[in-house]
Amino acid sequence: MSARLDAFGSPTLGKVFTHVIAADKVLGDSTLPAATQELVKLRASQINGCGYCTDMHFKDAAAAGETAVRLNLVAAWREATVFTEAERAALELTEQGTRIADAAGGVTDQAWADAARHYDEEQLAALVSVIALINAFNRANVMIQQPAGDYQPGQFG
Repeated sequence: MSARLDAFGSPTLGKVFTHVIAADKVLGDSTLPAATQELVKLRASQINGCGYCTDMHFKDAAAAGETAVRLNLVAAWREATVFTEAERAALELTEQGTRIADAAGGVTDQAWADAARHYDEEQLAALVSVIALINAFNRANVMIQQPAGDYQPGQFG
């Protein structure tokens, strides 16, 4: 299986991806926990059906020390007891932000308030940015049918 388009071989998409990757690297310097960022990226990727990003963020999180139990339960986080209240709030915001077209009014005030109880303003800014960026990556990779399975942890630095 091969992608419909070579993302990094395309001058246009390659430049766009380079900028989105640079924006994502800014989030590494934020105070939003790295584990939360990976859980958010994994959950949005699952929802969007992006095999490439699901593979990437599962592997990156595992390489960073995330447990198999938690990674396997991300898709069923509501019923799982292995996530903190802060992580649960982040995952709820992720789901609502990812499925924004499915709900009139977008993200609920309750989901925002729950996240705001656990994260300060800069962490919320980082959380919103992580959700927005992973959704951009997911959509592009789904459209070009980027194959999944060969990603190596840390492949993109």
